Order: sequence, then structure tokens, then C-alpha cells
Amino acid sequence: MRGVEVRRQPWQLDERGRRWFDVALASVLLVPVLAMPALGWVAALFSLVEVIPLYWRRRHPVAVFAVIAGASALQATVVTVPVWGQVAFPIAVYSVARFATTAAGLAALTVGLVGALVASVTWLSALAALSGEGVASYTVTIGTIVLAAWALGTLARTRQAYIASLEARHEQQLRSAEQRVALAAADERARIAREMHDVVAHGLSVVIVQADGGRYAAGTDPDAAQRALTTIAATGREALREMRRLLGVLRDTDAGVSPQPSLADLGHLVEEARQAGTPVSADLPDPDELARQSTGPVPGGAGLASYRIVQEALNNIRRHAGPGARAWVRVVVHPDSVEVDVVDDGRGAAAASEEHGLGLIGMRERVDARGGRLDVGPLPGGGFRVWARMPL
Repeated sequence: MRGVEVRRQPWQLDERGRRWFDVALASVLLVPVLAMPALGWVAALFSLVEVIPLYWRRRHPVAVFAVIAGASALQATVVTVPVWGQVAFPIAVYSVARFATTAAGLAALTVGLVGALVASVTWLSALAALSGEGVASYTVTIGTIVLAAWALGTLARTRQAYIASLEARHEQQLRSAEQRVALAAADERARIAREMHDVVAHGLSVVIVQADGGRYAAGTDPDAAQRALTTIAATGREALREMRRLLGVLRDTDAGVSPQPSLADLGHLVEEARQAGTPVSADLPDPDELARQSTGPVPGGAGLASYRIVQEALNNIRRHAGPGARAWVRVVVHPDSVEVDVVDDGRGAAAASEEHGLGLIGMRERVDARGGRLDVGPLPGGGFRVWARMPL
């Protein structure tokens, strides 16, 4: 794909491939030992002892190094010339630095550097060429080989640890992301459940009140009955439309693109309550003023929460306040908050004793989610009040 750089992971041997590599390496190093009898069986024996442990260098690096280092030290006292098996020493140093701990790697490096000095003195003494310059030259050469093997092993171990930490961090981030998605989905479903409760409760409350009024007016005032049926049909269609929108959020093919209710829609709630037979006096923000402010000082979440609180409060008045109850709705937008106040003169304490279900719980959750305050309860002289203030 053009414009996109695809980074490929470096090729690595799997577990089986690593085992076969160790077997092949040790086997290849054993082949020259067949020529060692020309130098004597002692040199061949030391070569075998130093090379054969390499078969287990990955699983037991420290033990393999100890065997090879011990054989090399013993060889210095028996054989005064280098033998083929000593090629295993830097491989053993690499293995300790690569597969063991940092301390073990440093110990192997120290042993290797000391061994370089001892080997230089031993070999030069056997050649009768012992001198300070010669010892220094041999020691630096052999020590450089040992140091390079240790550095390569340490670098590989550090890189592997870094890759492992990145993979662990990536897995942790994936788990955290999955948990956040699950929590967000649960919160969204809870929000939809509250929205569904508000929609259904409001719609059914209006439908029931209008149906009762239409039934009583059917015999005496056909026009009133017709108006009640018209209101029932309109309320039912609106409730069904909102339910479909909310359920659409749960589908991949329907994201629910209808706008959420806001403060500008409070007038419809008040008018609907009046048509249902509840006298309502309202002091609401001017919709034209809100429209001129575009998004305005009231965020969408605060506007929706205010709308739902008024909606649920009017539903409770119709259900619990009793016949003839009046309601007063006041919504004020302050510079730093929005205040909702819904009061009725109905049964008050008696209404508070009845089960309000998810309505008041939903109100409190909405207010708490925005860091606001909610006060609900009966008034001393009768009636019931819902008051909320939410910061902007």
C-alpha cells in the first residue's frame, strides 16, 4: 500500500530450530577433533571435553562454561600448545552472557580475561619467547575475542529483555483497552436503559391520562374525545420514534443520528403535560436566545439531563400527585450552572411514600454524573419538589 511503511519483524529461529542449531554447531566443531591424534591423544581428549558440553549451552549455560573453563585451566598445566577445543571457550562466554544473568556474564568475562593472560604466558614460555611485549600482544588478542563474545551475548540478552518488556506492555495495553471498551459498553447500555425508561414512562403516562379523559368525554363531548385520541396517537408515535432511535444505537447499521432533546425542547414537554390535563406554569429559557447562542453556554449533556429531569418530574406529578394537582416548572441558565425546579401542590408526603422506580434513581445518576446536586422530597405545606443544579 502506497504511503504506508510496513515494518517486518526480524527473522528468528523457533524452539526446535534453536535446538538443531546447537546440535549442528557442536557437531561441526567436533569434526576437526578427528585430526587431533596426530598431536596426541591428550590434546584430542581435552578437545572433546571442551566441545561436547556445547550441546547443552542454551539450557545450562553456567554449568557448560564451568566445565569448559575447568578443562581449559587443566589443559594449561598438561598441554603447552593451543588445541582445537579452545574455540569452545568464547562460545561458552557468549552463552553465559546471553542466557544467564548479568552477574554470571561478568564472572565469565573476568575468568576469560584472566585465562587470556595465563594462556599467553604458558604458550610463550613453551616457545621460549616469553617477553612483556609478547605477553601483552597475546593477552590483548585473546582478551579481545573473549570481550567480543561477552559483548555480543550481553547485547542479545538485553535486546531480548527489551522486546519481552515491549510485548508485555503491549499485552497490558490491549487488556486495558478491552476493559475500557467493556466498561464503556456497560455505561452506554445503562444510559440507554435510563433513556428508555424516561421515554416509555413519559409516553405511557400521557397516553393513560388522555385515554381516561377521552373515555369520560366520549359520551358528552365528542370533540374532546377526538382531541384526546389525537394526542394519544401523536404521543405514541413520538415515543416509538425515540425508542427506535435508542435501540438503533445498539445496532452496527444504525447509530441513531436523531438529535438528543435539549433545553429548547422543554416547551414541548410543558405543552404535552397541559394537554394531558395538568395545569403547568413554566419559566423556561427563551428558545430563540438559545438558538442564537449556537451551542450556547449549556453543553449538550447538561441540556439533555435537564430535559430528562423535567420529563420525569412531570410524569411523577401525573402518576402520584393526585387529581387537580398543579405544577410549576422553572429552568434557569446561570453563567456557571443550570438550575431545574419542578414543584406541585399534590399529595406530597403520600406521593413520596410510593415506589417511584427508576425515575428518581435516573435523576440522581444524571446529576451525579455531572457533579451537581439534587434535592427531592415532599414540601412542608403539601406538594412535592424536584430541584437540581448542575455545573456547566
